Amino acid sequence: MRNRTGIIRLHANGPEGLTPVPIDPAEFETPPEAQALHVYFADAALGLIVGVWDSSPMQESFGPFPGDEFIVLHEGAFHVLDGSGAGVAAKAGQCAAIRNGIPVRWQQDGSVRKFFMTYNDPRAAAPQGLTAEGGVIVLSPDMTLTDAELMEDTSTPQRDRNLFSNDLGNFDVGLWDTQVLNTELEPFPYHEMARILEGEVYLTEADGTRHHFTAGDVFFIPAGTPCIWHVPKYLRKFYAALDPANRPEG
Repeated sequence: MRNRTGIIRLHANGPEGLTPVPIDPAEFETPPEAQALHVYFADAALGLIVGVWDSSPMQESFGPFPGDEFIVLHEGAFHVLDGSGAGVAAKAGQCAAIRNGIPVRWQQDGSVRKFFMTYNDPRAAAPQGLTAEGGVIVLSPDMTLTDAELMEDTSTPQRDRNLFSNDLGNFDVGLWDTQVLNTELEPFPYHEMARILEGEVYLTEADGTRHHFTAGDVFFIPAGTPCIWHVPKYLRKFYAALDPANRPEG
């Protein structure tokens, strides 16, 4: 389902399985035997893709990472390595954020399945002169917030910590929590992919469609989707948010 409003629950197997992806050996130092994909949402003009991806063991060629990416790792483990072979590792149950254009290679010794939200705006100039240092952030599901991170101008106590921001200033990854929360029906202001870490939330769309998400669930809200948030008890989530109105001129 692409270029639409409406809240989307992401399933590890897609709606009806994943579609095999053609493999170009030139893109790999060690090619995989198989890769597969399901795209839940895509906006080519914006450069946004949201989906689930699976690959057998492989190692990609060294080069610039193709976009800012938020990852929820469902199965397996991977390393993102710099030119010296040093790098950052992530394993199932963790989330990660990777900066567009950093010079790295992706390596996995076993099969990997991940949910992803990738942003690479076709109107933006290609990043230049980046290093891999600080370009990969791995997020532990045990991460918590403090009262020093309370948000202002919210009627319900909410806390937020920014963990990653891209170079264009319009793609953020963070940790957010709230106490009991009830909102009015209003358009959601940005594209957001979220993974619930603790608690539950009910999201109701304008046509009455109601979604229930609990710990471990991953979902995506396209920008402009009218919805109501009902949080019956404490909720904690990782999120990636893209502001489609804040784009480079082109």
